[in-house]
This record gives sequence, C-alpha cells and structure tokens, in this order.
Amino acid sequence: MQAARWRDGVAEREEDAMTVRSILDEKGHDVLTVGPNDRLSEAVRLLAEHRIGALVVTNGDRKILGILSERDIVRCIAAEGMAALDEQVRTAMTPKVKICYEHHTVNEVMEIMTNGRFRHLPVEKDGQLDGIVSIGDVVKRRISEVEREAQQIKEYIATA
Repeated sequence: MQAARWRDGVAEREEDAMTVRSILDEKGHDVLTVGPNDRLSEAVRLLAEHRIGALVVTNGDRKILGILSERDIVRCIAAEGMAALDEQVRTAMTPKVKICYEHHTVNEVMEIMTNGRFRHLPVEKDGQLDGIVSIGDVVKRRISEVEREAQQIKEYIATA
C-alpha cells in the first residue's frame, strides 16, 4: 500500500513530497531574471532590493543562459574594482549552469549543490526556466520531512 499525506485536500505520495516539484508547488515558479547585456549595477540593485543571492540570466525567452550570484559579482569587483559595475552581466555570470528538473529529489539536489559548492539551482522544464530552488528551500523541506518522520515514529510507539 502506498503511503500518502494530504496537502490542500489532495493526496500526495510520500516520494513526491521530497521532489523539486513539491518545493515549487509551495513557493511558486516566479524567478527574477536579468539579461546578459544588462549592467552589473542593475543586477546588484535587484539582488539587494529583493534580498536574494542570485539571478538567472535569460534573453527574455526563459531559456537559461547563465546564473549571476553574489559571489560572481564579488569576484568581478575584486578583479576590476568598482568600475566592474558598469560592465555587462555576461562578463561576470557563470555560463555553465547546473540545472535540475521537477522530478529530482531533495537529496539529489542537495548532492548537486554540495558537489558544485553553490546555493541556487535553476529548474528547467521543456527547455525553459520553470523556477529556482535555493539551499534554504532544500533545507526547509528536509527539516519538514524529518519532523514528519519523527511524529510518525512517536505515533507508532504510542500505539504499540
């Protein structure tokens, strides 16, 4: 028998509760993006204004071209000084972006993030940007699952 939990009145299989899809269903698919020809100063403004750590670089067609993180900007400023803020995003972005898909599990995403030493992972669907997961999203989901498992164990012990 397949274990299920209820979420918004809909049964959710336990293995689905630990996927990127479940994270995006909860947090949404909205992602702030920046174009490769935009100025770094504009990207910095967006990061600060929205209190986020990365922007996905697209051409407006939702095709992922790169990612621009706070670390990328710091490296650029360290190399070129404050004049770097007048440069285009393409000069500082990471063009080889690791991505994930909605079927990836939280554990798979944690492994990708840990091995690559980054905190943001764009989600791609049908060749286009569909969302983004952060290490905070992943940790929050994992903690939620551990708490749920602990509660199930307590309930099992109480009925034994």
